[in-house]
Amino acid sequence: MTLSNRLEGKVAIVTGTGNGIGKGVALMFARHGARVIGCDIDHAAAEATLAEARNEGLSFHSLHPCDLTTPDGAQALADFAVEKAGRIDVLVNAAAFGVFKLIEEMSFDDWKRTLSGELDLVFLLTKAVWPHLIAAGGGSIINFASANAYQALPGSGALAHCAGKGGVLALTRQLAMEGGPHGIRANSISPGMIVTAATAPVVADPAMRETILAKKMIKRLGQPEDVAWLATFLASDESAWITGSDHHIDGGATAW
Repeated sequence: MTLSNRLEGKVAIVTGTGNGIGKGVALMFARHGARVIGCDIDHAAAEATLAEARNEGLSFHSLHPCDLTTPDGAQALADFAVEKAGRIDVLVNAAAFGVFKLIEEMSFDDWKRTLSGELDLVFLLTKAVWPHLIAAGGGSIINFASANAYQALPGSGALAHCAGKGGVLALTRQLAMEGGPHGIRANSISPGMIVTAATAPVVADPAMRETILAKKMIKRLGQPEDVAWLATFLASDESAWITGSDHHIDGGATAW
C-alpha cells in the first residue's frame, strides 16, 4: 500500500520492528517509498512484520534476532543495511527495554538492564551508523524519549525508564551538535501512552487507564500510527532545518 513518495530514495534503519512503535514506523516509512532495514530481538515477531511488508510489496529487509545492547549486534545491523541497500540515510532508534518498578522494588540489576535497554542500544547503533551517514552526505537520526521524561505518572513504577529517557533527550541534543557539520540531523520524539503489546496490561487496568486519560487534552490513547506520521516528517526533507529538538506527541498531556 503505497501512500506517497515522501521518502523515495532514502534507506532507513528502524529498530524494534517486531511490534509497537518500531513496527508502525517501519511500515509507514516503506509505504512512503523508503527502503527499510528492520530488526528485532524477537525472531517470530520480526518475521511476522517482514511477511506483512512483503505481502504489500514494500521494500523491507530484516535482521533478526538482533541484540543491539552489544557492540557486535549494533555493527552487524549497520553492515547488513549497507549490504542490502548500499547506504544509510535515516536511523530510527525505536527499540527499547525497561523494567517498571518502584524504587523500593527495583534491584540494581533492574536499573542497569533498563539503562542499557534505553541508552546503550541508542549509543551503540548510532556509533555504528555514524560513518555511513557522513558518507551519505548527512541524514536524519530519530530517537525516542518519552512524556515520562517530563512528567511523573501517579501509580507508575517508571523510575529507571524516566532516567533513561531523560538521558535520550540530552544525548540527542549532543548528537545534533556533533552532526551539524556533517549534515546529520538528530531529533527526538516523546510519546505519551501508546497502545502496544508491551503497554496492553497497563491500559487494561481501568484505574490506570483513567489516570492516563485524565492528563490528556485529547481523550484517547495513542496508536503507533500516530507516532509514525511524525517520524515520517522528521525523516523527510520537509524537516531539513529541524535538529536538536524534541517533539511531544501525547494528546496534550505535557502541555498542562
